[in-house]
Amino acid sequence: MPTAQAPEDRYTAAPFVPEGADLAALREAAAGCRGCPLHRAATRTVFGAGDTAARVMLVGEQPGDQEDRRGRPFVGPAGKLLDRALEEAGIDPADAYVTNAVKHFKFTRAEPRKRRIHASPSLREMSACAPWLAAELALVEPELIVPLGATAGKALLGSSFRVSQVRGTVVEEEIHGRAERLVPTVHPSAVLRADDREGAFQGLVADLRVAARALG
Repeated sequence: MPTAQAPEDRYTAAPFVPEGADLAALREAAAGCRGCPLHRAATRTVFGAGDTAARVMLVGEQPGDQEDRRGRPFVGPAGKLLDRALEEAGIDPADAYVTNAVKHFKFTRAEPRKRRIHASPSLREMSACAPWLAAELALVEPELIVPLGATAGKALLGSSFRVSQVRGTVVEEEIHGRAERLVPTVHPSAVLRADDREGAFQGLVADLRVAARALG
């Protein structure tokens, strides 16, 4: 397995993704991914979490500060809000597989030792990480995918995706060679940043109720 950093125009995790691996082996392999430069500053790879029998897959943007430190997706404030929204919408969080389009935390610092500030991944970084998401989709085979926010939507549906145009609707697309149903919505961190947090939260819940109905 290669360990050298790929040239910028050939960023990809593909050489690090083992063929025929189960979820545990994928997670172990992802810990050594060097497919793009984001691994250099991040504490660790944050792979997906949940059961391969999960009916719904929730896909966020990237790990945040707490996720990077703890090594699990959606364990910070946005994750807690997402769990509350899922429960209110009638989806048991324990029945969902949660992951991110990008598996390393991308951030900036105003000064050394200052708080790490989230920075959105680039299209190149999303594309580099796509083989991991494709492998997760192939193993879990969810009945429904819920992209959380613009970055996740673009990673799955292309650069023209606009969450405001399709949120709370059932979208059918072929993704990585497989017909998928998706219900896009906003990222829970956007709810935390909203001026009208309660209204934004209820909007997220309404979208997730569409997902619950689609699951039947």
